[in-house]
Amino acid sequence: MKKLNDKSKLMIIKIFHTVIWIICVAAIVYLIVAGIINIINVWVWICIGLIVLEGIVLMIFKWRCPLTILAEKYTDNQNVGFDIFLPAWLAKHNKTIFSILFLTGLVLILWRVLS
Repeated sequence: MKKLNDKSKLMIIKIFHTVIWIICVAAIVYLIVAGIINIINVWVWICIGLIVLEGIVLMIFKWRCPLTILAEKYTDNQNVGFDIFLPAWLAKHNKTIFSILFLTGLVLILWRVLS
């Protein structure tokens, strides 16, 4: 069996990282939509749990994604977004943008649950 080179390993990490990012973004969008249209179901709580878990992982790794840390082993490129298929501006502001959107969704959900 052929051993993967560093470029291939980095590509696998980038794909995996992007898929996880898409799942997290979908969860945040789901929360916002569910809050707007007042559909509070088990998926809302799963999405909240998923995003909270992501936050805990980031806290444990000092606000760095462990996949970024892993990807650094396979390249000298340390530019913003080297480890994920996102535009550099989005990769740079990702945590800020999606934290605000998550909190917006959470406020909407809490407002629906408490009203």
